[in-house]
Amino acid sequence: MDQRVRDWIGGLVCAAAVLLPGLAWAAAEGGHEGGGGLISLDKSLIVQAVNFIILLVILTKLLYKPFLAKMEERTQAIKKSLDEAQAARAEAARQQEENESRLRAAHAEAAAIRDQALREAADESRRHIEAAQAQSRKMVDDTKAQLDAEVRRAREELRREVADLATAVAEKLVRRSLREDDHRRIVAEAISKVGA
Repeated sequence: MDQRVRDWIGGLVCAAAVLLPGLAWAAAEGGHEGGGGLISLDKSLIVQAVNFIILLVILTKLLYKPFLAKMEERTQAIKKSLDEAQAARAEAARQQEENESRLRAAHAEAAAIRDQALREAADESRRHIEAAQAQSRKMVDDTKAQLDAEVRRAREELRREVADLATAVAEKLVRRSLREDDHRRIVAEAISKVGA
């Protein structure tokens, strides 16, 4: 309601400011028939000066002060908006720096994890290689042991066969009644074969 009252009063003052000088001028014209100049120094000048001062006071109270108050309010709103924008810009810069720092930390952590994984993979690979080498050495040793056992068994079997063969030869010799020299020679040959 305060704004409506001011609007009505402002409208009335403006109308009065426009009409009063015109009425005063018409009254002055009606009273003087021929006085001719732009400015006459009679009572109309005083009326016009009073009207101008009243208009000036009314315009100052109704228009100029609200206009200044509105301008000050607008200036404060703009200043507040600028301060908020500056604060938002500073916050955005801080947030960006924080995000960049987090990103650098994440990259460093990823590099550390990758390096750790590579070291673990190398260690695991080395362990697998060592285990495979140990297993192959064990297999070679087992194979050698089996071969040695087979060779010993084959030698023993060969000795038995040679002994059996020597006994068979000796029996044949005895049956034929060989001379003693022939008998020794045959036994010596059989023993030399077994030793080889």
